Amino acid sequence: MILPYFIVIPLLAAFLIPLVSRRRDTGAVVLSLAAVSSLLVLAGLAFFGLGGETLVYRMSAWKLPIGIPLVLDALSAFMLMTVGLIALTSLVFSVKYIRRLGRDWRYYALFMLLVTGMNGVIITGDLFNLFVFMEIALFAALALVAFGGRAHEFEASFKYAVMASISSSLILLAIAVVYGATSMLGLATIAQSLAAKSPLLVLWTGGLFMAGFGVKTAAMPFHAWLPDAHSSAPSPISAMLSGVLIKTLGIYVLVRLFYNVFGAPPLFLAIFLGLGSVSILAGVILAVGQWDIKRLLAYHSISQVGYILLGMGLGTTLGMAGAVFHTVNHAVFKSLLFYNAGALETALGTRDLREMGNAARLLPVTSGTSMIASLSISGIPPFNGFFSKLMIIVAAVQAGHTVLALVAVAGSLLTLASFMKVQRYGLRGGRPVEKLVGEVDGGMKAAMVILAVLCLATSLLVVPAIREATLDPVVKVIMDKTQYALTVLGK
Repeated sequence: MILPYFIVIPLLAAFLIPLVSRRRDTGAVVLSLAAVSSLLVLAGLAFFGLGGETLVYRMSAWKLPIGIPLVLDALSAFMLMTVGLIALTSLVFSVKYIRRLGRDWRYYALFMLLVTGMNGVIITGDLFNLFVFMEIALFAALALVAFGGRAHEFEASFKYAVMASISSSLILLAIAVVYGATSMLGLATIAQSLAAKSPLLVLWTGGLFMAGFGVKTAAMPFHAWLPDAHSSAPSPISAMLSGVLIKTLGIYVLVRLFYNVFGAPPLFLAIFLGLGSVSILAGVILAVGQWDIKRLLAYHSISQVGYILLGMGLGTTLGMAGAVFHTVNHAVFKSLLFYNAGALETALGTRDLREMGNAARLLPVTSGTSMIASLSISGIPPFNGFFSKLMIIVAAVQAGHTVLALVAVAGSLLTLASFMKVQRYGLRGGRPVEKLVGEVDGGMKAAMVILAVLCLATSLLVVPAIREATLDPVVKVIMDKTQYALTVLGK
């Protein structure tokens, strides 16, 4: 059975890295790249080989409801591919970038623990084990945010830890309430048991889960930790945090809980709509006024997550398709933007847009890929962000939420204005740049080029034949709602 390998491979790599590494980090780099590459291949084979089926692996062969299941369906396989893709490019970008801080194998060990935690959250079918894997990912993320060892990085990590502790406490309380009421921890068995319980149980636990995982998602007003954490972390870690961590620990879990376990209660869908629309506008407005390029990108993470929440809240097939599509699109173009920011900081020695200038001629790869990513996040055709945003906007109009559709359009226009500033001051400004203070090496360029190509290539997911093989199976798993429980339980 393929399922345990998504946890075993990165966890084994994390423990082997200290054994194979001494003063040099070569062994850690090779082992990490091999582990993540194998995970990406396995995820791709799993996704395209499922054929609409759901695989269930019961740990130690214990039967449900006693056993702990690992579940692989189209949604979880899709998320595993997204995590694997961004993790691989982040490692490629990291090699020379992290060596500026020293040849430290600990970075790669923590990185693999981060991947372990995210993969565990994605494939576990047990609520408490979801919490455990979430904490593994969070502890690794906290250490990686502070990896540079500077004061502002420790401050950002501490703020992240405080907010994460509060949200984890709310989640653990919700799990306790669910277990007390149902005597179950399996997601499928809980979904089946809730039908015979009072609707108040869903309201109370749903509220706790919404607040707890809302912090992980960093939607407004749960966003306070994100600007500092994402801007202070090393750029490849910023890409992991924004590109996949907030999706895995936030968006994915919210979808799984509120659709596949709770059955998409209208009240919570309305909350998704509210959180999404507020996040779209507030995030982008805060981003427009930023001059620190990484802080600007961090606020855009809040805004772009708003589009995903908006699509989720519509509760329609087209809206959910747009949300799923935007999840992978945002992972691609936002990770690329953080790589661009890391390359500019390496080459120019600053993150302040006002201190950059006309560096485009000296950094052609960074400049070209940055332009592609800027157009993608702004929703300019033919790049991927345009199509996923268009699907969400059309779905909002079809559902009778014209005002929310206008909010999404306004957010996209403000995003374009924000990234015109980035291009104007960061790469094509009037300040002359005669020489670079650091080198953007081949690995960093390769990571940027790969994601720039994907900003265009993933647009093809809107082609009907391709969409039927990629997005539609994921949307079907979500929109079938509590059919997830019957499938996992074999009924």
